[in-house]
Formats: sequence, C-alpha cells, structure tokens
Amino acid sequence: MIQVGEHLPQATFRVIGPEGPMARTTDDVFKGRRIVLIGVPGAFTPSCHRNHLPGFVQHREEILGRGIDAIAVTSVNDVFVLDAWAKASAAEGIEFLADGNADFAKAVGLEMDGTGFGLGTRSKRYSMLVDDGVVKVLNVEESPSKAEASGAEAMLKLL
Repeated sequence: MIQVGEHLPQATFRVIGPEGPMARTTDDVFKGRRIVLIGVPGAFTPSCHRNHLPGFVQHREEILGRGIDAIAVTSVNDVFVLDAWAKASAAEGIEFLADGNADFAKAVGLEMDGTGFGLGTRSKRYSMLVDDGVVKVLNVEESPSKAEASGAEAMLKLL
C-alpha cells in the first residue's frame, strides 16, 4: 500500500470531457496541485452515495478554503456511471475520476476483493491529501461500509 511521503504511481483515469470520454493521467490531475482524493468502492453503493460523498459535497467550500485546489473522487466504475453519479449527487466542482479497470487502485495498493458481493475488484474506501503528486495524508477505512476515518470531517481536522 502507498505510504505518506510517496509519489503517486502513473495511471490513467477516464473523465467526461466536452466531446465525451477522455483520458487524464496521474500527472494531468495531480501535478502542481493540492488535491483531496476520495477513493470509494462504488458509485451509488449505499455507504458511498449516502455517507461518504455527501460530506465532501457539503464541506466543499470549507475544504477548498484551506488551500486545496480540488476535491476528486475515484472509483472502479466506468466513466459513464461516474458521470451519472456526479449529476445525481449534485457534486458540482468535484472531479470524478473513473478507474474502470482498477489500474490506479492496484498501483497504489488500495484495491479490495469484492467478488463475494458480486462486485469484482474494487477500491478500498479512503481519503488522501496529495500535494504535487506526493501523498501527505492517507486515511484508509478498516471496513468498506464505514466512512468515518476517510470522511470529510476527518479530513478537515487534518487540513
């Protein structure tokens, strides 16, 4: 698992751009920026949709007001599902990074086996502060159904 002080590995996310899906590399997203990154097991899943993401939507301005350039969320879902989730969550101003093949989750060692629930490989639930590609804070949940250590209020205490 990636550790505080380490650089994020290279990976490619998918995002919805003006003309449809487009690729964004780790450098495209994180280079020269301070970003709070949220990793979730799945868009629209109960804990992600009702507990984890809403706190970051609610506290977005407060988080950005503490010297953060952006809040981003990544999940092992396709770009179209994440786009629909962003719209359904009224999460304007939050970047949604599709990790459809779990390449990023695996590269940072934060993948989990969700096959017992019919989910395949997914991301663990976490939040991290990334400064110019370097992990400064990492909060990983013990249980994928909890959103406490990785929630917005916990991150705010560390910013």
